[in-house]
Amino acid sequence: MTKFYIKWQLNPLSTPSDPEERAKLWVSMLEMVKADMQAGRIKDWGNCADGSGGYAIREEASEAEFFTSILKWMPYVTFDAKPVITVDQTIESIKRAAAVVKRK
Repeated sequence: MTKFYIKWQLNPLSTPSDPEERAKLWVSMLEMVKADMQAGRIKDWGNCADGSGGYAIREEASEAEFFTSILKWMPYVTFDAKPVITVDQTIESIKRAAAVVKRK
């Protein structure tokens, strides 16, 4: 299973221009974020102070599970998601790569 680092941005083309409707949409989406955090699907979430977007850390999921989980946010939010590895996985990968180079 993979952990994902996600940068997200609100899609201005799908954001209501009416302030009351926009606030309703925001609160509704934030309640979904809180539910995902309580269920353990999202480990961390933040909103940039300028309101343009933010980030999330998605706990272990397959690529297909991850894709399914972001569908509920479309078209209001766009994503740039990257799979990430832990510090221990990074160290192990570097050691393996160094060992391969050493053998050559």
